[in-house]
Amino acid sequence: MILGIDPGLENTGWAVVNYELRISNYKLLDYGVIKIKSKDRLKDIYNGVEKIIKKYKIKEMAVESMFFAKNAKSALKVSEAIGAIKVCGTKNGVGVTEYTPLQVKMALTGYGRAEKEQVEQMVGTYLKLQKVIQPSHAADAVAVALTHGFTMKY
Repeated sequence: MILGIDPGLENTGWAVVNYELRISNYKLLDYGVIKIKSKDRLKDIYNGVEKIIKKYKIKEMAVESMFFAKNAKSALKVSEAIGAIKVCGTKNGVGVTEYTPLQVKMALTGYGRAEKEQVEQMVGTYLKLQKVIQPSHAADAVAVALTHGFTMKY
């Protein structure tokens, strides 16, 4: 099972994807967002990720990293969130790998400058979904999980 994470300032998207070797198929098990409710947002993120890890017995986690940021203040906050997520994974015995948005786009569409809609369409194709995953943070987390699966050759 792969836990995909899309770190955000208000919501952190997550998705659990399983690869079924016997039928060579990826299956989306669950997804959602960790809502930041308190002023201690890093604790909220850590606790939310840990709850998912324990519920699904996660062994591998893929986290979308920042490629660049226009706003230094928000970049710092997202970097802190990524740090909390990585510490949570490590403390819970989960292997953690980061992927840039460019890597995610390349893995799913074969084109590093693909539009968000193209990535969402490919996620739907790979997972045989009838509708687009909402909210967008959760959809991004699914894309990151699939990228990890494709990169690790699952």
